[in-house]
This record gives sequence, structure tokens and C-alpha cells, in this order.
Amino acid sequence: MKEESSLKAFNFKHSPVLANEIIESIKQIPQEMLQEGFIIDATLGGGGHSSLILESNPGVKIIGIDQDPHARLAASENLKNFGSRIKIVGVNFADFVPSKKAIMVLADLGVSSPQLDNPSRGFSLKSDGPIDMRMNPLEGINASELIKQLNEEELANIIYQYGEERFSRRIAKRIKRDLLVNGKYKGTKELAFAIAGCYPPKLRKSKIHPATRTFQALRIAVNKELEVLDKLLENAPNWILPDGLFSIISFHSLEDRRVKNSFKSDDRLERLTRKPIRATSDEISINHRSRSAKLRISRRIG
Repeated sequence: MKEESSLKAFNFKHSPVLANEIIESIKQIPQEMLQEGFIIDATLGGGGHSSLILESNPGVKIIGIDQDPHARLAASENLKNFGSRIKIVGVNFADFVPSKKAIMVLADLGVSSPQLDNPSRGFSLKSDGPIDMRMNPLEGINASELIKQLNEEELANIIYQYGEERFSRRIAKRIKRDLLVNGKYKGTKELAFAIAGCYPPKLRKSKIHPATRTFQALRIAVNKELEVLDKLLENAPNWILPDGLFSIISFHSLEDRRVKNSFKSDDRLERLTRKPIRATSDEISINHRSRSAKLRISRRIG
């Protein structure tokens, strides 16, 4: 296993989604709290949201959490001008325990553009790379190993449950058959091609690649994304001071449904957004990945 110290930050330029809406929402926090409070950025990434928050709120400090060592290296460079106002912690937010309470917890649950666009991370359908998909490339099993461990029924269930893929059983059967014959897939492109072959010909020319839902399902399973989100929804309200905010940006229905139901049922929280805030057409034209983003905000009650 590689040591984290040997990793190099790659091009981690990422446009934070719904940034203006996040900055505007912070104005709902009482001014006296903004003068000396701190915010937990639970998905720091390259530091895009944190940079804008620190610039617009000079009294605020941030603890930035990210399990991806590449992202932390990039964030440390991108946020170095803020000095002691930013502290970066290498941990999955499900395992984080703050030393004191924050005025806000922010989580952007999306896979960042640098992760998607770097073939070596194994998330991409466009460029060939190893079938990895781990948010933290130094820990856990990758997607290729997971596929080998699961039997056909288990794989089909994951693809259906986490990808909401109607051809899940056909896809799982094809994948396991290919592994039986060839031993493994060479990379993400070969896997995506096999998945696309499970679709009827007339559905293969959609704007959305036929393998998108299956890749999403494998990524969610590899990183246990729904389990760690459930932990965040349970734990984070206890990290927040009364009148502080809990803000989550999700990108697919499985996440958004969990956030919506948790905000609605948690008696520690008051919902500030009955319906999710969506990206404007102007933002979508600049950053097309923002089109599926949904922001929900709640307030910690005393």
C-alpha cells in the first residue's frame, strides 16, 4: 500500500456547486455567531466552498474534512492564504468527532470533477482506467475486487438498489459470465462497453451512457456512501450550536430522499427548505454537473 506522503496533488480544480446559495444561506446565522464561530466543511474537496465562505465571512474559521488524500493536498495549497483560519483533517465524516460545537455543518455529497476526470481513479466512463472507484485510494477494496467477491444475485441487487437500474439482473449475469471466461476486465471502458451491450439497441444512444447507473451503484457500494450518510445525519445535529445550520447538497434520489426524511423527522432540526434549492440555468450552463444538485438546509433548534 502506498504511503500518503508519497502522493502528489493532481489538478484538483473544481467549481463548487450552489456556491452563491450557500453563501447567502450563511446570512441566516446570527451575526454574533459569525464573529467567532467555526464551520465544519464535511466534504472539503479542493476547498472551493471553504474558500468562498472564508472570503465572505472574515470572522469565521473552518475545519475541513476529507478522506481523499489527493483532495487534502490540493486544499492545503488552495487555502494556504487563510492561515490558521483553516484546519484540514483526514477522516471520513462518519468517523469525525469535533472538540466543540460549530455554527454550521456543510456537506457536498457529489463526486468532484477531478475525481471523475482523472482516469486513474476509476470513476470515469469517458477515459479508460482501473476499476477502482474508491474515494480514499489508500483504503478498502476497489470496485473490481468487490465485483469478484459478489455472486450474481448479490451484484444484481446492488446494481438495482443503488443504481435503480432496471436491467440489473441482465447486467450482473453478463459481468459474472465475462469474469468466468476472461478472469477480469481490463479497465473501465471494457466494463462500460459490456454493460451497454445489455441494453436494447434503441436505448444505447441515449445522452446518458447506459453504464452510468451501474457505475453509480458500484461507487456507492465501494464507499458505503449511504451508510456513512446515515451516520452524518444522525451525528451532525449534535455538532451544531442552536441557530446554526446543517446544509447538504445531494446529487441523486437515494441521497436526497434520506436527507429530506431526516430533516423532516429529526426533532433537533427545523427545516428551512421545504423543497430543495436547485442550480440556476446560468450555473448549469457553466457547470453542467450542477444540474442534478439539490441543496437542503435545516436549523439546529435549542
